[in-house]
Amino acid sequence: MRIAVEAACWQNGRGYGRHLRSLLRALVQEDRTNQYTLCFDYQPEPGTVPDGCEVRVAGAKVPAAIAASAAGRRSLGDMCRLSRLLSDPQYDLILFPTVYSFVPVTGRATRLVMIHDVIAETYPELTVPSPTARLFWNLKVAWARRQADAIVTVSEYSKRGILERFHLPADRVFLAGEAGDAVFHRLDRPELTSLLSGLGLTKDQRFVVYVGGFSPHKNLDALVRAFACIQDESVRLVLVGDYQREVFHSYYSTVRALVDSKGLAGRVTFAGFVPDEDLAVLLNLAEVLVLPSLMEGFGLPAVEAAACGCPVIATTASPLPDLLPGAGLFVEPNEAELRRALAMVLGSTELRQSMSSAGIAAAGRLTWAAAARQMLEIFETVQSRKNRV
Repeated sequence: MRIAVEAACWQNGRGYGRHLRSLLRALVQEDRTNQYTLCFDYQPEPGTVPDGCEVRVAGAKVPAAIAASAAGRRSLGDMCRLSRLLSDPQYDLILFPTVYSFVPVTGRATRLVMIHDVIAETYPELTVPSPTARLFWNLKVAWARRQADAIVTVSEYSKRGILERFHLPADRVFLAGEAGDAVFHRLDRPELTSLLSGLGLTKDQRFVVYVGGFSPHKNLDALVRAFACIQDESVRLVLVGDYQREVFHSYYSTVRALVDSKGLAGRVTFAGFVPDEDLAVLLNLAEVLVLPSLMEGFGLPAVEAAACGCPVIATTASPLPDLLPGAGLFVEPNEAELRRALAMVLGSTELRQSMSSAGIAAAGRLTWAAAARQMLEIFETVQSRKNRV
C-alpha cells in the first residue's frame, strides 16, 4: 500500500509530535511492504525524517504546531493546501496521527484517525476555554469521525472513553499503544548534567518531578498544595515543561502565583523544556514522578519515569494502573490523596525500591516495535474490510 501520513504535528515538541516521530521510526523499521509519504504542512527540520519515507510539503504560511494553539486558528488556505496534498489519488490509506491536526480529504483512500483521549470533551472549559474555539473543535472532531473508516487510540482506557462519549460501534475503534524511547533507562551512576545544575539542582536535594504541560486539567495547583505540606526542606519540586511556548491552553501564571503565595519559590523549580538526555538523568535521580492530571489518555511521562527506575504517583483516571502494576501509587487526583501518596513514597526507602523494580519491568514490556505491529495489523484489517464492501 501507499500510505500517506498527515504530519502537521511533527514539530510539536511533546505529546502528539513525540508520538508521531517515535511511531514512524518504528513503522519504517518493522514494515518492509508498504510505502510511506509524510505530508507536512511546513518544511521539516533537516535530518528529522526517517530514511525511506517520501516527504511532501503543502507550503503552509504558518505551521499547525503554532497556528493550532489555544489562542490561534489555522487559516483556511493552509488547511486546504494540506487537504489537497493528502487527497492525491495515488494513496491507498491516509493516517491522521491525531484529530488535533485533522483536515477533511476527498478520494477513495482508507482513512484512519487517531483520537488519543476524550479530555477536551470531558473538561472542555479547562482545555478549550473559548466558546468559539470549542465549537470549531467539536465540529472538527465530528467531521473526523464521520470521514474515518476507523478510529485508532492509544489505550484501553481511552477506547472505553471514546466508545462511551461518541457512541461508536466497538468494531470501529482500534488500539495501538505507546512506549518510552530508548533514552529512558536505568543509569548505573547518574550525575547531574550541566543543564540540571544550571537550574540550581544539587546532589543533596531530593527531587519530586512533574513532566508535561501547564493546561488546567493537569491539576498542578493540587500538586503544589500537596507539596507545600512537606516539611523536609531538602525536597524540591521540579516542574518540567515548556511554559514559555505552550500552544495549548495554559495556566502557568496561576501555578506560579500559587507557588509564590505558599512561600515555595525557593523549593520549586520551573525547569522549562528539558532535552531527553537530561530528563532521563533527572528521572534516574528523582525520588518520585507525580502525574496529578484529572485525566490522561496514556500518561507517557509516567512510563518514561518507570523505565528509569523512578517511582510514580499518578491519577486513577488513566490507563497507568494497568500499564504500571506495582510501579506506582494510583490515586484520586486531589490534594489530600496526593499529599498522602507523597508522604508514603518519600517516607519509605523499601517502597521506593519495590516500585523502582516493578517499574523497570513494566516499562520494558511496552515497546514502539509492538505499537508499530499493532498499527500494521490495523492497516491490513481496515483496508481488507473496506475492499470487501
